[in-house]
Amino acid sequence: MAITSANQLELLQTAEAVAREKMIDPDLVIQAMEESLARAAKSRYGSDLDIRVKIDRKTGRATFARIRTVVEDEAVENHHAQMTVKQAKAYKPDPQIGDEIIDEVPPVDLGRIAAQSAKQVILQKVREAERDRQYEEFKDRKGSIINGVVKREEYGNLIVDIGRGEAILRRNEKIGRESYRPNDRIRCYIKDVRREARGPQVFLSRTDPQFMAELFKMEVPEIYDGIIEIKAVARDPGSRAKIAVISYDNSIDPVGACVGMRGSRVQAVVNELQGEKIDIIPWNQDQATFLVNALQPAEVSKVVIDEEAGKIEVVVPDEQLSLAIGRRGQNVRLASQLTGLDIDIMTEAEESQRRQAEFAERTKLFMDTLDVDEMMAQLLVSEGFTNLEEVAYVDVDELLSIDGFDEDTAAELQARARDFLEEQNRKALENARAMGVEDSLIDFEGLTPQMIEALAHDGIKTLEDFATCADWELAGGWTTENGQRKKDEGVLEKFEMSLEEAQHLIMTARVMLGWVDPTELETADTAETEEEAEA
Repeated sequence: MAITSANQLELLQTAEAVAREKMIDPDLVIQAMEESLARAAKSRYGSDLDIRVKIDRKTGRATFARIRTVVEDEAVENHHAQMTVKQAKAYKPDPQIGDEIIDEVPPVDLGRIAAQSAKQVILQKVREAERDRQYEEFKDRKGSIINGVVKREEYGNLIVDIGRGEAILRRNEKIGRESYRPNDRIRCYIKDVRREARGPQVFLSRTDPQFMAELFKMEVPEIYDGIIEIKAVARDPGSRAKIAVISYDNSIDPVGACVGMRGSRVQAVVNELQGEKIDIIPWNQDQATFLVNALQPAEVSKVVIDEEAGKIEVVVPDEQLSLAIGRRGQNVRLASQLTGLDIDIMTEAEESQRRQAEFAERTKLFMDTLDVDEMMAQLLVSEGFTNLEEVAYVDVDELLSIDGFDEDTAAELQARARDFLEEQNRKALENARAMGVEDSLIDFEGLTPQMIEALAHDGIKTLEDFATCADWELAGGWTTENGQRKKDEGVLEKFEMSLEEAQHLIMTARVMLGWVDPTELETADTAETEEEAEA
């Protein structure tokens, strides 16, 4: 097929038709045609030549030109696409390095194979332009709801027509009981928009917690206006969900506004989510109060929060245990997702039994170490003493406040506690030295003899070994794997060392070894303090 006057205007008409169908710029289609014709011309005249094609946007005339670049004599690598300054003088009077010499060449006659190749180039460029247009259009709509029409199903995934492109609703993003047929209308949440090499690049979801939040925003004008805010959402898609809301207007009840007159607003969301039961909970800044609300309809007797470990213990009446846990643990699991805490639920009987066991254990500790009778040991435990360090180094007035304790008794108890601790320290250091711990670690300030012994058992015997540790290796921590929180035991966790203390000790060791410049450390601390102040 030669590019003759008969089909020059047809090129422009074809480009406009394709651009209109794909909703892209006609100039992009023409550029694709130029590239495809240039590739066909190279196959005709030789791949070493630099052939470029220019299609006139008004007449449709295609101009084929051979381009040769002027380079220095020793820089010539391709004689078909480059020439020296001396050679270029035959074409222009004063050629310079970098100039391009343009020669028009006859239009090529596209054979069947070349025409097919040109067609593939055009289709590929059009697809790329179409995908770029789709990405630019939807990248700012991530996190919103969109209506579409089901086109087809591929391996359990739905391909959805969203107007100016296609999106995909993966099998694991569908609510379990749902099934769709072609041409069914569907409402989804745009979970992600990203560039992909092929296939849809708009990813939809109906199971994402934010899908329910956006549905409430559509149904409840107060949420859309910002009077009510959705603070947290947790879902078991298709079964049950919990949503925490707060009102910034004292005259508006956030729960009542979300429920609506006779439940009309929440029912509209429930119907869209295939009958998913929704608990609407008032959000509270106090974690304990918020958790009590989140565990509804179960009643809670007591809440104990361990903020450092991110865990929370909830005590419920014996008859409320199954209600608090829920069917297959659903209620407590959703409450955990809503609050971001690990929740341990126990009955009042179990909590009482545990407290009794702790009381007996501490009583025995004081009886064995301080050589006192059971009654005196129980008195110490009842007053809140949990370990020997507290007895040994507490202000003597606290011991004198206990009924039946005089100055001599208090002094004797503290002396016995200190003697026992000093003996323990001596034995711990002997064991550490026997295991090969160096003086650099023993003399390091901030570590007790028991800590040094524990480090030795873990193979940490020098200050260099200690400085290479991570903070969580010493203090312990929590990691999340496959949505489940997993406990990481720390070497010094039993000594109640916090992550902040571990970080300070490790950085101090690195400074002492010369691994870290203390001035850089001070600069980082100052920057962090300023960021916290701004926050």
